[in-house]
Amino acid sequence: MNTEISYRSFLNRDRLIHVVDNDANTCEALTLLFRLEGFQTAVSLDMTDFLGRFEERKPDVVVLNAIMDGASALPVLEEVKALRTGVPVFVISDTSDVGMTVEAMRLGASDVFVKPIDTDRFVRAVRETLRRDVHIGAVRDGQREVEIRGFTQLTPREREVLQLITNGQSNKEAGRELGISPRTIEVHRARVMEKLGARNTADLIRIVLTS
Repeated sequence: MNTEISYRSFLNRDRLIHVVDNDANTCEALTLLFRLEGFQTAVSLDMTDFLGRFEERKPDVVVLNAIMDGASALPVLEEVKALRTGVPVFVISDTSDVGMTVEAMRLGASDVFVKPIDTDRFVRAVRETLRRDVHIGAVRDGQREVEIRGFTQLTPREREVLQLITNGQSNKEAGRELGISPRTIEVHRARVMEKLGARNTADLIRIVLTS
């Protein structure tokens, strides 16, 4: 049976996705995106509104900007995960920030997306998270388990690069520490991602955290 078709046909309409972002245009775009997929949506332009509405009705998915009201929103991510409601939280960021991605994943984010968001991949990630919740049962703290594979295939240098990247260092910082160029770090990182089956930096971090 095509689980995606059966899933979309009768479950999206009962699922609430709460988008939290100071940028009204982002909220509007994501609201339209998920409503076209059949989801219910809620929007908060500030943290006070989000926290108040979260208590009224816990959403099935939270989409949270990493920076809200001029400050890091990761403490709120930590607070949501500490409630152990199993609500998945997807973090979005206006800029690529490896350090923030590392911290978000450590705090329990399901994934991190950088603007401009790949909407097709974003929707697939949300569907997968909800479908696994429906067909497999509650996932620990709302996160997907990632199979550890390919680690033994990494060279010593690739393991060093993996460690530095997942510690939050940029390509430039990692290159400086290892005495190689940022471009070489990028090449090593691409090979690490291929061997571990990771799609992005968030996947790499998740693999390390679950090893």
